[in-house]
Amino acid sequence: MPRPPSADGPDLSGLRSVLVVKPSSLGDIVHTLPAVAQIKRVRPDLRIRWVANPEWIPLLEGHPDIDAVIPFPRRQLGGWNAPLKFWKWSRCLRVPEPPDLAIDFQGLLRSAAIARRSGAPLIAGLSDAREGARFLYHRVVPVDPSAHAVDRYLRLPRDLGLDDGAPPAFRLPPGTLPEGITLPERFVLLHPFSRGPGKSLDIPSVQRLCRALAPHPVVLVGKTDPLDLDLPPGSVDLLNRTGLRDLIGVMEAARFIVSVDSGPMHIAAALRSDLLSLHAWSDPRKVGPYRRDAWVWKNKRITRAGDWSPDPETETANALPDDACLDAIAAFVVERMGT
Repeated sequence: MPRPPSADGPDLSGLRSVLVVKPSSLGDIVHTLPAVAQIKRVRPDLRIRWVANPEWIPLLEGHPDIDAVIPFPRRQLGGWNAPLKFWKWSRCLRVPEPPDLAIDFQGLLRSAAIARRSGAPLIAGLSDAREGARFLYHRVVPVDPSAHAVDRYLRLPRDLGLDDGAPPAFRLPPGTLPEGITLPERFVLLHPFSRGPGKSLDIPSVQRLCRALAPHPVVLVGKTDPLDLDLPPGSVDLLNRTGLRDLIGVMEAARFIVSVDSGPMHIAAALRSDLLSLHAWSDPRKVGPYRRDAWVWKNKRITRAGDWSPDPETETANALPDDACLDAIAAFVVERMGT
């Protein structure tokens, strides 16, 4: 049964359509999926449209909880006449008619402006929104900024009475496999690079980890500049060769996944628990794997994601793994591969 809205919650009995504003990034979009699933499960009659950057649309197109995806061409809306470009683009938000409710999961001035331009009579967002975005909301939902991103986003449907209390559900599209690629058996998938500063492994670390994981073959995935890698025999280099659906397919086929803190790591966490997430400065409690039974490495320790807490003796290290840690990580993965 749906939970009632908060005491001063709005009357949504006439609600017919919802606009979800979450243009980016990849990990944030994955984190928002459970909140949208809650809304659709409580009100399957609602028409839900999602505003997303074009590069993330393959994750949302054809999704059973989403009726339409509206591309937000952010890169095309810059320049001296950016406000005019945005104004013209935003007309599509009202087609075929304005939504009854707009939910800003992004929490930035730009996303709040998108919600406003949709013409929705009710706009909801979180209390930790930045850049003054909360001043464009009709309803500000209080949230603990230290909570995991998934739990923060779930606060929005809960506050609106669009939450049935069911466990969070990540519904991802079916995966595919890259054409012309034969994957090895029982391989470790390694995603070593991230767009976030200070999160990526360097080339020597990638090569050392691949060698230390022997005899298990390693499949490398991710986006990066062209690299000259010296990989051990049996390894497969799929860097810059997988789309989002391919990435899901390769993750589904892997025996174990090792990833730095990144969007693909959160896709992996949505799929399975055989995952080790590597964290330097980021806090696993807020942006680590949402699955409690996945694994986290930070400050030379490997723990279950649900059990991680700062260690006063090492919490200021905030460094990526050194050679000794890479060897320990490989030994841990090899041991897990044998179970």
